[in-house]
Amino acid sequence: MTVLTLGPEGTFSHELALRLKCDPIVLEPTIHSVFAGVAAGRGDGIVPIENSEAGAVGETMDGLSRYSLSITGEMYMPIHHNLASLVPLEKIRVIYAHPQTHEQCSTWLEELKEVPVIHTSSNAQSAIEAKKTPNAGAILSVSAAGIYHIPVIMEHVENNKENTTRFVKISKNPGPAPRAGKCSLLIDPDTDRAGLLYELLGVFAKRKINLTRIESRPSKRGMGKYVFFLDYAVNGSTDEAFSELESITTVRNLGCYPRIGVPP
Repeated sequence: MTVLTLGPEGTFSHELALRLKCDPIVLEPTIHSVFAGVAAGRGDGIVPIENSEAGAVGETMDGLSRYSLSITGEMYMPIHHNLASLVPLEKIRVIYAHPQTHEQCSTWLEELKEVPVIHTSSNAQSAIEAKKTPNAGAILSVSAAGIYHIPVIMEHVENNKENTTRFVKISKNPGPAPRAGKCSLLIDPDTDRAGLLYELLGVFAKRKINLTRIESRPSKRGMGKYVFFLDYAVNGSTDEAFSELESITTVRNLGCYPRIGVPP
């Protein structure tokens, strides 16, 4: 099965696809284009959804809102960032970094008060920009540094050594119901009334369903209007809970899925 993921070659998304032995791999310029490609039937997709340091990946959350696709698996990958450059640290005058990478390395970057950080579309693009810019550095993975032939001059500049990114597999059709794993759904409240969120959460509490994540995102219909993403553990009352939620407000099932192991 063809797998679409964020390029260019050397992104963490690309590295994950390689570890999972996906073949063929199609590298897309943006996360949005991964979603569009999956919706067009060109294959499945692998996208980052959240990071332990920087939180939700907004472009992925927006893609799940916009496209009628299903999550069919989740993967966790440790993320380590490194400073790579063709010159020593003291000669670096600018650093290229993806916005999420910047946030995950903010503590170290703030110590370099005189060195501006320029954001890029991916860690691989950071490498490309640093290589063609005099006295520049890039924050990226060891594998990306190797691909673009830029020496790593400082390892593990991330804020937290336990830094981890959760990825999800997106597909045009739902996968088979797993015996264990997670389910995800999107709640788009069609009313604004006191106690609505409490009522929605109560659907899970009374069935002892473990909510593992709640995320709010702007609905893009005006200030103060939000949609909610919920992840919860699979149990015997999952279908019953979803039916009750449908009777309360507008809800979309994003799928129930297993965790996929990532080879080292």
